Amino acid sequence: MEISILGPVSIAHDGTHREIKASKVRALLATLALEAGRAVARVELAEELWAGQPMRNTHNALQVTATRVRKILDTAAGASVGAALRAVPKGYLLDLPAKWIDSNRFLDIAAQGTAQLTKNPLHAAELLESSLKLWRGPALLDAGDGLRCRGAAALLDERRLVAWEDLITARIALGRERETVPELQQLTARYPLRERFCELLMLALYRTGRQSEALEAYAATRRHLDEQLGVRPGDGLLRRQAQILEQAPDLNDLSVLWERKFSASRSATAGSRAQY
Repeated sequence: MEISILGPVSIAHDGTHREIKASKVRALLATLALEAGRAVARVELAEELWAGQPMRNTHNALQVTATRVRKILDTAAGASVGAALRAVPKGYLLDLPAKWIDSNRFLDIAAQGTAQLTKNPLHAAELLESSLKLWRGPALLDAGDGLRCRGAAALLDERRLVAWEDLITARIALGRERETVPELQQLTARYPLRERFCELLMLALYRTGRQSEALEAYAATRRHLDEQLGVRPGDGLLRRQAQILEQAPDLNDLSVLWERKFSASRSATAGSRAQY
């Protein structure tokens, strides 16, 4: 069984996802899944589920919602998994292995892939592809508007983009520039302020003999940064433009891929689990 939060909140068993129709049940399951193995106080759960909504008895409301979560766990898994959701003093605990939550598996596998980038790009690509296949949409898509779930969603979505950047870095290291260009063009269109995607696109275009298009990609990103944020491109993007203008020999070396990636610690992928 797996609790899936990398997209709509659902429970997967034997490859089948069971959707959860009740919004508060989804929110409670998602909140507890983010803290699997750790107790969450009732007051925190109530704030997550009913922030700003007048409630006469949140204690009873939580009990009813928790009972519904247990039934859904049992029905989806075909076993007494619901017992893993326990009431503890002043809170609730979802006592399940971390690997049963898809976000934890994503973080673990993606971190392993990133660690392999410079050692074994092929293995890194395999791991990163595997981690990204766990996603079915934006994280915690229908988990409600509680601050805990929204904060976790933002963190997970950011780590997904980092894993995507690392996957493309691995593919370029393997000499697969041509196949990365269409994907990078889509990504830069979708995330026009994401400078790393533009850097990788510029490099892939340059290595496939499309220098003018690489400079056009830089100009487009510079324009978006100026119009939407009023800022100049960062040092990495400026350096890539200068290298292309100079036709720097090291643009064909693997070192150019790692110079920014590992120039500073990247806390977003350092751990195997998110600190929600």
